[in-house]
Amino acid sequence: MTTQYKTIVRDGLWDNNGVLAMLLGLCPAMAMTTSATNALGMGLATAVVMAASSMLVGLFRNQITQEVRIPVFILVIASMVTLVDLFMNAWMHELYKVLGMFIPLIVSNCLPLARLEAFAGKNSTLPSLVDGLFMGLGFTIALTLIGAVREIIGVGTLFADASLLFGPAFKFMEMRLLPTDTGILMMVLPPGGFLALGLLVVGKRMLDVRAGKAIQMGGAHSAA
Repeated sequence: MTTQYKTIVRDGLWDNNGVLAMLLGLCPAMAMTTSATNALGMGLATAVVMAASSMLVGLFRNQITQEVRIPVFILVIASMVTLVDLFMNAWMHELYKVLGMFIPLIVSNCLPLARLEAFAGKNSTLPSLVDGLFMGLGFTIALTLIGAVREIIGVGTLFADASLLFGPAFKFMEMRLLPTDTGILMMVLPPGGFLALGLLVVGKRMLDVRAGKAIQMGGAHSAA
């Protein structure tokens, strides 16, 4: 793997993680992280949309003029979201019943649009695909961590009902870590989302400081 791709992968997963570093896409990060299972499903759907959208924009970037780039980017994202929405309705219907009303909202998630504007619109197809994929996976990891913290502290389980949503093969993921009725209900309510996000952001920055990295404020990623 070349240095360029290593940088893209590291940026997406850690250095410029969409949620934990740039603080983008916080609406789904708050709304869909009441459990690790829901967070994982939402994150993977967003990752697929980001990878496909970035690849298409990277492929046709020379045909997209500056004046129409934002409408075109939104149209590309909306088309990919529609395909993911139809796929989940047809093949992952249990998960679709939980996430269905939030899947179309990926169009309004600022993270995919920010990546198309900052990276895919200026780079070729393969780097754009890798950037979209790993930015999406970084988003998935962040959502799943937030969901895991909220679910464990809130109800004492981890990946509850994963087999109902993803299929019987995922039964091994379902765990009970705390006795029944010992959870703190607030963590699965909206304030718990902000608390879990804050704790994870602080944890990431502490690790960055320990590694000797400069603390970066939230904002659009500058890699291009």
